[in-house]
Amino acid sequence: MLDYSKEADRYDASRGGEPRAAAAADAVLGLLPDGAGSLLDVACGTGLVTRRLAARQGLRVTGVDAAYRMARMAAGRLPGDVVLGDSRRLPFADASFDAVSTVWLLHLLSGPEETSAVVAECARVLRPGGVYVTTVDKAAAHDVGSDIDAVLAPRPVTVAVDGAEAVDAHAAEHGLTPAGRASFRGHGQGRSPRSTIEDVRRGWFTQIPADGPLAARLTTALADLPDQDVPRPDPRFGVRAYRKPR
Repeated sequence: MLDYSKEADRYDASRGGEPRAAAAADAVLGLLPDGAGSLLDVACGTGLVTRRLAARQGLRVTGVDAAYRMARMAAGRLPGDVVLGDSRRLPFADASFDAVSTVWLLHLLSGPEETSAVVAECARVLRPGGVYVTTVDKAAAHDVGSDIDAVLAPRPVTVAVDGAEAVDAHAAEHGLTPAGRASFRGHGQGRSPRSTIEDVRRGWFTQIPADGPLAARLTTALADLPDQDVPRPDPRFGVRAYRKPR
């Protein structure tokens, strides 16, 4: 996994910046229950999305992140409303929030047990009638059927821990019921051949050792593609909502 404290300075620019943040926040807000007054944004990162969530009138938003530099940047955007904390053991009491969100968190987890633990914590801090909103199927969303995807097709792929069906099952395990779904465009996240080469070399694709023979073959094939700096289509990310019964 990437060191997200080290990634903090370049994180926003490399992931679509304000347009992507606006699209993500709109999707999350559209799935919140009527009258929600508080939201916990788990793994809030630099706070770019969190700040937009907090712009909704009448909604008090708290951010939590385990990476110190990420949390420090978020705290600059939401003074007094960001804390350091582990998503597997959230530093909040039971039934503290009307809503909880995890935007691009679950795909980073190590496996089903850790994913279940995070969903359990999100359910725990939800008030009865509250809603948990999360992104799903992140890796699959990046496959837009481009020439880059064709080059990357031979790479090893693990079962996605944030697959929609898996997340549905974890939610049910912890007493949450489906409450809606949405999608949004990942502005600025369409891959170009050159940017994909850089991602392979810096270990972004966790199943491809950056210094191994597969990485060398893939970067060579990517370098042969036309329009090296032209981004291919942006992905569309899926979002699911789950309600805690009253």
